[in-house]
Amino acid sequence: MDLFAQLFVNGLVNGSHYALLGVGFGLIFATTRILHFAYGPIFTAAAYAAWFAANVLGLPIAAAMLFAAAIAAVLGVITYQYLYLPFERGQGSSHVTLIASLGLFIVLENLIAIIFGTGGRVIDGYQYSIFLIGPIYFSSVQLGQVIAMVVLTALLGVYLARTRHGKAILATTDNPEMARIIGIDTVKVSRLVFAIGSALSAIPATLILLKDGASPSMGFFAVFIAFVAVIVGGVGSLRGAVAGGLALGMVESLGLWKIPTEWQSSIAFIVLFLVVLLRPQGLFGRAVN
Repeated sequence: MDLFAQLFVNGLVNGSHYALLGVGFGLIFATTRILHFAYGPIFTAAAYAAWFAANVLGLPIAAAMLFAAAIAAVLGVITYQYLYLPFERGQGSSHVTLIASLGLFIVLENLIAIIFGTGGRVIDGYQYSIFLIGPIYFSSVQLGQVIAMVVLTALLGVYLARTRHGKAILATTDNPEMARIIGIDTVKVSRLVFAIGSALSAIPATLILLKDGASPSMGFFAVFIAFVAVIVGGVGSLRGAVAGGLALGMVESLGLWKIPTEWQSSIAFIVLFLVVLLRPQGLFGRAVN
């Protein structure tokens, strides 16, 4: 039973990380219909930006995280403005946009490796705290992952529901053509969601930097798990992305209770396959126009 409790906590922590990644990726995908796989290296760039801010500029961790979020937001907007928007205006197919995104993924990942080297990077002198509650232990970084998911998704939900720009995002997500007809500038909305979604990725990126360090290839798993969380939870649903990420984290962790550890990396594929087979719209999904 002690093992189950520890695995449950681990699943909650990992699921919170996956959920926040899914929310950022899903917000972009649901609003723009772009499979933004370059989200992965932007996540990586955010981690290195936080490392640079902390190690080189000497900023505290909180300020480094905000610096990383700003860098990620700028990269997201630049990516949309100079890569995706020309294809939109030229009425390029989604397949062309997907190939362009994958190409940018490769370019950015290699560029990060050239600039920072292929070795891992950690924040000098940083040590996280360990908490022990009965048979369960967790670190301050893991606690931060859970808190970040709860706070940021709640704030995003309020922003979407209560603000003028948030309502414009929801309208564009529901029906882009109708949004244009009623006077919403969908290009500005797309820039905004790329900024928000990319900035959101910087928070889990910084926490992973604190926990495990940064490496040029860390973005692949991030974008893959974000994509799976969105599909499992349902495209266009904020709570779906959260539920999908949490479900993945729980299944992945609790699965170790009964199956060998070498199967852990396959669990996300299995969950994705089962959801697509049994409920293709996802847990909270709706049809995408």
